Amino acid sequence: MSEFNTRLTDLRENKGWSKTYVAKAVGLKSMQTYANWEYGRTEPDFKMLTKIAKLFDVSTDYLLSGNKDKQPKEADLADQETVFTYEGEKISSEDLKYIKRILRGGKA
Repeated sequence: MSEFNTRLTDLRENKGWSKTYVAKAVGLKSMQTYANWEYGRTEPDFKMLTKIAKLFDVSTDYLLSGNKDKQPKEADLADQETVFTYEGEKISSEDLKYIKRILRGGKA
């Protein structure tokens, strides 16, 4: 996670938040755990990375790579070229049809 700790520190400081505030906001029991991420000593797991991104209203891609597009990209369910995944696994075409039906209010 190159430069992750710098981005994390910058995001927190831009909000004017303390390390303690951020640690509590993402559900950590110890502020030191969060501080170690900013110091580059340790790194959060994927689940915690997602919580951090939501807290700062940025994408995980921005946290990890510094991609200037801070917001997550949107995908259209009708786009046949887009590959949808959930928890790292590709969503099957049957499940995608089911999701679309739910979004349409149960109508086929």
